Amino acid sequence: MKKYFKFILFFFVTFSISFTGNAKDIPSSFADLAERVMPSVVNISTTTTVTTQANPFPFEFPPGSPFEDMFKDFGTPQKRKSSALGSGFIIDEKGIVITNNHVIQGAEDILVRVNGDKEYKAKVLGADPGMDIAVLKMETDEKFVPVKFGDSDKARIGDWVIAIGNPFGFGGTVTSGIISARNRSIGLSRYEDFIQTDASINVGNSGGPLFNMDGDVIGINTAILGPSGSIGIGFSIPSNNAKRVISQLIEFGETKRGWLGVRIQYVTSEIAQVEKLDKPRGALVASVADGSPSDAAGIKPGDIILEFDGKLINEMSELPKIVAATDVGKKVKVKIWRNQREVMKDIILGRLETSSDFKSEGKVTQKPKTNKIEGLKVSVRLLDKKDVLERKLPKGTTGVVITEIDKDSPLNYLEVNNIIVEAQKKKINTIGDLKNIVKMTLRSSEKTLLIAIYNNQNQRRYIGVKLN
Repeated sequence: MKKYFKFILFFFVTFSISFTGNAKDIPSSFADLAERVMPSVVNISTTTTVTTQANPFPFEFPPGSPFEDMFKDFGTPQKRKSSALGSGFIIDEKGIVITNNHVIQGAEDILVRVNGDKEYKAKVLGADPGMDIAVLKMETDEKFVPVKFGDSDKARIGDWVIAIGNPFGFGGTVTSGIISARNRSIGLSRYEDFIQTDASINVGNSGGPLFNMDGDVIGINTAILGPSGSIGIGFSIPSNNAKRVISQLIEFGETKRGWLGVRIQYVTSEIAQVEKLDKPRGALVASVADGSPSDAAGIKPGDIILEFDGKLINEMSELPKIVAATDVGKKVKVKIWRNQREVMKDIILGRLETSSDFKSEGKVTQKPKTNKIEGLKVSVRLLDKKDVLERKLPKGTTGVVITEIDKDSPLNYLEVNNIIVEAQKKKINTIGDLKNIVKMTLRSSEKTLLIAIYNNQNQRRYIGVKLN
């Protein structure tokens, strides 16, 4: 019995030593780390002139009153100064500061406070609204203590982090937590790949650094979930994503992102089934811009991009970020799925900032209904030359315009004035073409219909539909 007890005791002691040897120690304090990096974290204040209309009446209209809008243009324009607060961090001893674009956007004056006491005027070297990053230069010849970027790809869920910033204007404030999640997207921009953290991030923390335990910046604190402050969910731009943009802003004053010239969408299970793809993956090409790099390389609507420059595309959202991070003018190999087989294409990337993708697209005009497609439970009319001209569609576009959608239609998530141009990869020239293809699909065992549409922003998309 004693031997058995000794064995059990030895096992638990050995297991405990082995476990603690493999686990990272929980920090007893963040004091040394905070003391080391605090001199590199700055507070940013901006001033903007705001013009308002002074009320010419000796009384106020009740909120929502029709007279409030009626008389809003009366009175004398009044100018006042509006202030905003944010955070940033120094990356060069010459006084180069990184912050968020939204912290300094529209600012007339920018003041950077270092170590809580010294203030310096700053100018903007470059800003990128797409990733919400701005680079400032303090107007002084003094030398500063910089911090360096770490490798955000090595940051793991559960790693300890600290955030330092200027919440609510209180000055240098340190909060700690862990990395809660990676690769988060919250709908702010097309290049989102946020690190989520539960280190408290509040209003005024924007632009501040997220540090790992080595004192390296692995993120730029950018957004919070909740309108008034931290609820334990904050979001940071990963340092590896930011470094490329920052170096371009310092060198050129602007970004130079790669551009393919395609509009893409998710590959749904229905689309994968119709295309005989093993599973939903890649990015489905909805349309190709005329004269774009993809157009020159022979990419066509309906192609599915599976691989770009040696990188697998598992989901559509991965492609824009990978393309944007690729050098303009680089020749890349793109693997696509076309006609149920893999095809390789060579594409020379263009520059996004000089492309038509940066321009807004026109509005559409509603048209009356003419004919009913019973299998889809929608009413349509034939697309005419006037539609093509008004909506600036590619020459030779044919199809039908949706004029009415039943509530129980399998297309009830589409909108009136969407245009169906293809069904089962066949061009729609007449309403009869669509009716016949729908009837044939209803007779098939799979009953899955693949259609191509132009939405009301004139973006071409593919949609997989299960018919009843």
